[in-house]
Amino acid sequence: MHKLKQVIGEIVTIESQPVDFIRGDEKIEDIYAPLSSDVNAFLLLSGGQGDCSRYSFLACDPFLVVRAWGKKIKINNRHTTIELVGNPFDMLQEILDGLKMPSVDIQLPFYAGAVGYFSYDLRYHLEKLPDVAENDLSLPDLYLIFPGIILVHDRIEQNYRIVTIGHQLHGEESEKGHQKIQKFQSKIRTASPNPPLPPSKSPLAPLSQSGVWRDFQAKDLASNFIHDAYVSAIKRVREYIRQGDIYQVNLSQRFTFEFGGSPYSLFRALFAANPAPFYAYLNCGDFCVLSTSPERFIRREGNYIETRPIKGTRPRGKDPAEDEKMKKDLLESPKEDAELSMIVDLLRNDLGKACLPGTVQVKEHKRVEAYQNVFHLVSIVTGMLRRGCTQTDVLRAVFPGGSITGCPKIRAMEIIEELEPVKRGIYTGSIGYVSLHDTINLSIAIRAAVYKDRRIYLSVGGGIVYNSDPETEYQETLHKGETFFKLLHHAAR
Repeated sequence: MHKLKQVIGEIVTIESQPVDFIRGDEKIEDIYAPLSSDVNAFLLLSGGQGDCSRYSFLACDPFLVVRAWGKKIKINNRHTTIELVGNPFDMLQEILDGLKMPSVDIQLPFYAGAVGYFSYDLRYHLEKLPDVAENDLSLPDLYLIFPGIILVHDRIEQNYRIVTIGHQLHGEESEKGHQKIQKFQSKIRTASPNPPLPPSKSPLAPLSQSGVWRDFQAKDLASNFIHDAYVSAIKRVREYIRQGDIYQVNLSQRFTFEFGGSPYSLFRALFAANPAPFYAYLNCGDFCVLSTSPERFIRREGNYIETRPIKGTRPRGKDPAEDEKMKKDLLESPKEDAELSMIVDLLRNDLGKACLPGTVQVKEHKRVEAYQNVFHLVSIVTGMLRRGCTQTDVLRAVFPGGSITGCPKIRAMEIIEELEPVKRGIYTGSIGYVSLHDTINLSIAIRAAVYKDRRIYLSVGGGIVYNSDPETEYQETLHKGETFFKLLHHAAR
């Protein structure tokens, strides 16, 4: 497509070097703070002690921005915007194929490509599905930047590297790498930092305790489900299971909270309270995305592919003895075991669409991961991709993640559309990077909030099987959102 080729241009240089103006022990979230108000400056922040928690990426100064609403696609370079009609996955692959890239030897998992999000509602480009829920936020289904600067923090080596991507359009000379670095250094050192929320003067009671939660909900927080409606929806899912339509459905509710503060300050406070491997802050102009996900959706390294579904949750205990009891209860629960096992089978099938026969395997099953408020059960499923498998071949095979739809996937998505009153949008889509050099690292956008028009939108959900207890499932959604709710409650006081 000639029009597309003209607007995407080509990459002419990629340079990577150590950073001499940032100490290795400086926090990347502090470095990003002066950029947090810049449109299309994105942060992929990794925390906690898990084996997915090594690298963080600050991506800015994009030479391309790609957005899609349904089949309407907008592509911006530094000078112009074009609008096209088509399938966003096809368009993304054309851009990835069209960007010429010099041969480089850079030992980093990501040094050129796209950073951003894929919304859950891209499913309409993969399957024929009902379309009845309200799209009240009208956000892009896809929002990707192709950064000209990537700052990479290695938590193991405690060092930083900066990557500059030289990009040019026809007849235009590319900006030099050292010029980009000088501008970046000036920006992060001269702009006013964005302070975190002040710490609470007294500890907040758990919001799931009835008195505190009711007071908080009534005064400040609204859900798109009242309690009884959510319980009724769970009962409807159980009836579908009884009738043989489905084995499992992930059902969510969306909370809305008025918020007049700094969304990046809230993000900083969330990370301090409960660090996890896949935090992300995306400044998309008239809205921001705050993601605090613990769940890897898909990782690609060359021909290797991996997914890590989470199914099964218990709240942390008030003391070590209760904590151990909750952990044991999670591991021994037949319901949680069945839920995770079904999703593992679904994901084995999804990976099999893109992998060589016989290579898909369950590397680890039912691992317990501990977070500030909850325990989760996690499995690891891996495979080896077929020769010539493109980046969007991988995405088409697995998107959206089975752990947040249900089993079978298509019927689960039909039931979700019937029972949830609004479109999920970014929630349960994916956030991360898709590179130009055969790597992908995307998280599932759970514990993900949108800040728009001085409001926070936060969805939480859980997997429903036949022996799910409706009240327990409702309370689980509150446990999952508890860190968010506490900080919002504190910020509003």
